[in-house]
Amino acid sequence: MKLSVIILNYNVRYFLELCLKSVEAAIANIDAEIIVIDNNSPDDSCDMVKQLFPAVKLIENKENLGFSKGNNIGVAKAKGDYLCILNPDTVVAEDTFTKLIKFTDSKDNLGIVGCQLIDGKGKFLPESKRNIPTPKVSLKKVLGSTNDYYANHLSSEDTGKVDVLVGAFMWLKKEVYEAVGGFDEDYFMYGEDIDLSYKIVKAGYDNFYFGNTTVIHYKGESTLKDSKYAKRFYGAMQIFYKKHFKQNLIFNAVVWIGIKIAQFMRKNPEEEDVTLNKCYLYSNDFDTVEQLPKPLQSEATIQDNVESNSMIVYDFELLKASIVMADMKQKSKQENIVFRFLLKNSKFIIGSDSATNRGEVLHF
Repeated sequence: MKLSVIILNYNVRYFLELCLKSVEAAIANIDAEIIVIDNNSPDDSCDMVKQLFPAVKLIENKENLGFSKGNNIGVAKAKGDYLCILNPDTVVAEDTFTKLIKFTDSKDNLGIVGCQLIDGKGKFLPESKRNIPTPKVSLKKVLGSTNDYYANHLSSEDTGKVDVLVGAFMWLKKEVYEAVGGFDEDYFMYGEDIDLSYKIVKAGYDNFYFGNTTVIHYKGESTLKDSKYAKRFYGAMQIFYKKHFKQNLIFNAVVWIGIKIAQFMRKNPEEEDVTLNKCYLYSNDFDTVEQLPKPLQSEATIQDNVESNSMIVYDFELLKASIVMADMKQKSKQENIVFRFLLKNSKFIIGSDSATNRGEVLHF
């Protein structure tokens, strides 16, 4: 088998459905499997997978085992030569995996490959490609300088070597994953992607950023950015420094002070209150019209020009994900454009405009 797609889910049933539909389209011509590990979600995620995606291999954990252990459980069952570690709050393009197979099959000494991630508003996510967050680099980031934190030697469309990729989308050979011991289970959530990236670099492999395919990552859907998040995030960074950097009293004191400064200076992104003046529906299905904001303009093809302060609804039964993502990136340059997806054979519209909430689901 060529590919195993590993999706660890917790309590994001509707985003998981969207993700799985995009993955099914992307593996249509690939010898591949999908493995979903559910960390004891309180919603009906597991029932949904059983009903709508019977071919998916579902592992139901009886407790929330965290990101690292949950993914390791899934990888242990994987049969593919390649792994794609994928968040449930993502959407892949139809050609994402075929492009990556072509790219990575030609590479020797390959570590992790990441790709171009955009958020629910079509904006590029700079954490798609990062450098090693040494204490000095991390402190500079806290103080407002991100030049050394993000891998800015590559543009979002470029392809090249980087040190750190993001856990929302990681592509690598299973044998490499196993050679370094997979995700370190000392991390419950956060930091494990940095740790795995760094372990693989230290083992002599080359990590790559591949800018020739785009994946949507709805930041904030897998976990809310609350005080518990902050505690886990900064705790994960302490684990990382203890594992990978030489320890002494001065170093430990500097790291401790730096983390405390980061916690003190940390601010949640502010919610934007957007007043929508118009809605564009790209679909042949007009049964949803009454559920959408007015005035409404329905079209069967994507329009180049739309008004600012508008909602755009894409019907995935009519449009390819790759076309939708290209349009999102283009229209994200305008002011206050929000995006929603209408899924094939589903009775809801979904999207997210924020990194601090669970997103928006409109049932009809």
